[in-house]
Amino acid sequence: MDIIQFNIIDCSINDRKLLIEKLKERFLISRRRFLEQTSFLGSSALFAQSLFASAAIASDGTAAVDPKLLDRAKALLEKAPLIDTHNDLPSMFLETKAGDLTSFDMSKVQPTLCADVPRMREGRIGAQYWSIFVESATQKSHTSLHEALREFDVALRFIQSTPDLEQARTADDIDRIHKAGRIACLFGVEGGHMIENSPAALRTFYELGARYMTLTHWDNIDWADSATDRPERFGLTEFGEKIVKEMNRLGMFADISHVSPDTMRDTLRVTRAPVIFSHSNAFAIDPHPRSVPDDVLQRMPANGGVVHVNFIREFVSPLNPAYQEKRTAALKNLHARFDTDDAITKGIAAWEKENAPPRGTISDVADHIDHIRKVAGIDHVGIGADFDDVALDSMAAGLENVTRYPYLFAELLHRGYSDEDVLKIAGRNHLRALRQMEKVAAELRKTEAPFIGEGVKAKWTS
Repeated sequence: MDIIQFNIIDCSINDRKLLIEKLKERFLISRRRFLEQTSFLGSSALFAQSLFASAAIASDGTAAVDPKLLDRAKALLEKAPLIDTHNDLPSMFLETKAGDLTSFDMSKVQPTLCADVPRMREGRIGAQYWSIFVESATQKSHTSLHEALREFDVALRFIQSTPDLEQARTADDIDRIHKAGRIACLFGVEGGHMIENSPAALRTFYELGARYMTLTHWDNIDWADSATDRPERFGLTEFGEKIVKEMNRLGMFADISHVSPDTMRDTLRVTRAPVIFSHSNAFAIDPHPRSVPDDVLQRMPANGGVVHVNFIREFVSPLNPAYQEKRTAALKNLHARFDTDDAITKGIAAWEKENAPPRGTISDVADHIDHIRKVAGIDHVGIGADFDDVALDSMAAGLENVTRYPYLFAELLHRGYSDEDVLKIAGRNHLRALRQMEKVAAELRKTEAPFIGEGVKAKWTS
């Protein structure tokens, strides 16, 4: 089992869980804020390794780029097409205007949103998976499915009301829409809690256009363990294995971002189709428990899946473990001085204001890609940026918004990646895996009936 250290003072597991729940409730709207409040560390050995590796990394992620390489990158991304497997714009529609799309002209730059058509065009995006995201804490109130349908609704209305966009359901659709000059749109369900243990809900999500489901989000669910919760199931339950197989039959990627390493391994053991990590990085570079360990990367070639690298600062910088260690010490000191949650929360917020976390750089993101290529192979790397706010410091420096993809690929070209390598990472690896998954699903539908059976909702009570 991987060594994972909770970034909370030395206390009992029950006390840790209670504090985490209070933080989630307080910051329910913003998962970014919750992520910052409940950080985790990997093993000390990997932490030391990351510090050593960072010595040669430039601090300026916006350093000058060779114009010729940038132009070459832009041309390749237009050809690829560039496929990003994770963007949280639908949640922003609901959070800012409760889903009222008349407030936004998406043909113009929208400074309050993480994406719009002009900036997507500038970034050379050819296909985008929009995330259907609902906090995993909604398991407790049994409102996950209801809130997921609100996200599907606003995402579908957004696509249907924007002439530059068109919904895609297959790999061929992506190619056709891209060649027609529009941006292909698909959906990814970010957390298996949203089906509320119902295969019927899973099938409904598929019909609405979901082509992957992340098995967990921040918390464990009844049938699978998360990377950022206390191990309870040690992977997938029998019901969880049946859900993965039903996803295979439907033609929906099992997405193993956010899940524990044991859940990753169980999913790879059970699946008959390629899996994806829709937005995950290499544990060897930044040992956050959300990242992918090398033994899992080594299994990707046999599976045919793809690891889509994200740009979020906490998962990018090799300096993050050192920062989190300092934050742990500050939090421990606050607990010694204060006895109320409010005082501790204000204290750590003040500390964070004076101690900015490391953001990482374009070079760091390229290092993650280098490592995944080295361990898994060039055919198993993609892009899943995970844009979900407009804060300038949320993402790696130089990758602040959806216009910046060409700069990352210019860095890869600078490192010696070939044109074919760039085309694969940008989108062709994903298209290949998607077509392979569709082929598996077509065969399974001939021989297997739908999974009819509801899971027991025993974990959460209203």
